[in-house]
Amino acid sequence: MVTEAGRQQPTSRARLRRRPQQARSRARVEAILAAADRILSQEGFEALTMRRIAEEAGAPVGSIYQFYPDKSAVVDALGQRYLDAFKAAIDGLVERTLDGELTDPVGMMVDVYAELFRSQSGGMALWAGRHLSPELARADEASNTHIAEGLQRIVEHLIGGPGGHRAQRATRMVVWAANAVLHEVFKSDGKPDLETVDELKRMLNAYWEDLRGRLTAGDG
Repeated sequence: MVTEAGRQQPTSRARLRRRPQQARSRARVEAILAAADRILSQEGFEALTMRRIAEEAGAPVGSIYQFYPDKSAVVDALGQRYLDAFKAAIDGLVERTLDGELTDPVGMMVDVYAELFRSQSGGMALWAGRHLSPELARADEASNTHIAEGLQRIVEHLIGGPGGHRAQRATRMVVWAANAVLHEVFKSDGKPDLETVDELKRMLNAYWEDLRGRLTAGDG
């Protein structure tokens, strides 16, 4: 969810009024984003205002405007941070696969992304309400593409050769399916149904076994 587009500087960072250079400024930006995340997690998107962020961060509201011109810039920066974590996760899974460390690719992938969904409840509030700017929506699409391409690299390593269009289509479908299920499991209006995560693993394992058989048999 590795393309060159996946390595571009996040759009939201360009919306910083000024880049934090000193440790104190970087800490202030971290505090701002952490405060915004807590508000989204606990109170929802409608409660997120520049004044509320300042209160939660324990900082003068003017100090936030030094870095972010408006609430949407804060949201974009926070959203990009969530997406960066998802892209870093697939890069780590690819590396572990190439190193021969990933003995249960489906189970590990689901566990890694389930933990990201669980721990990023602020991001869940953004995506559940589709409070995404056009820039962040494009970044979301790029992130999904990055993850699908990482999964394709894993698939092709495990089958020992190129998977072609079939593997490309299959990995996109896995990203769409896993996203949909995990969004339902970890939406903020109830306790996560972790048994559904196990069912997702069973579903994707069955799909993986079928896909591996077709790819190794050369069934195009």
